[in-house]
Amino acid sequence: MAVTVNIYYTGVNGNAGRFAKEMLESGVVKDIRAEDGNLRYEYFYSLEDPETVLLIDSWRDQQAIDAHHASPMMQRIMELREKYDLHMRVERYQSDDAGVPETDRAFIRS
Repeated sequence: MAVTVNIYYTGVNGNAGRFAKEMLESGVVKDIRAEDGNLRYEYFYSLEDPETVLLIDSWRDQQAIDAHHASPMMQRIMELREKYDLHMRVERYQSDDAGVPETDRAFIRS
C-alpha cells in the first residue's frame, strides 16, 4: 500500500522557495528519487500563500519511508530546513489501490 506524505514548508522572505531550489540544485532530490521505493518527490508553490511550498512525497510502503528516514540524506534535509528556518505541516495518506472510482471518472478530463 503506497504512502503519500504532503509536507507544507513555510518560511519568510522566500525561504521555502530557496530551500526547494537548493534541494533540487544540490542533487538531493535526484538522490531521493533514486532511492528504492520512492514513487514521487515533487515541489509545488501555493498560489494563496507565496511563503509556502508543498512537497508531495510518495513511497511504495512504510518500510521504504523508514529506510529513507535512516539514510544520510535526512541529515542534509534537516540542515537545510534549519538553514532556511522552515516550519512544517504534514498530511499523510495511504492508497487503497482501487484506483479512481467509476462515479468520479465523469468529472475527469483526460
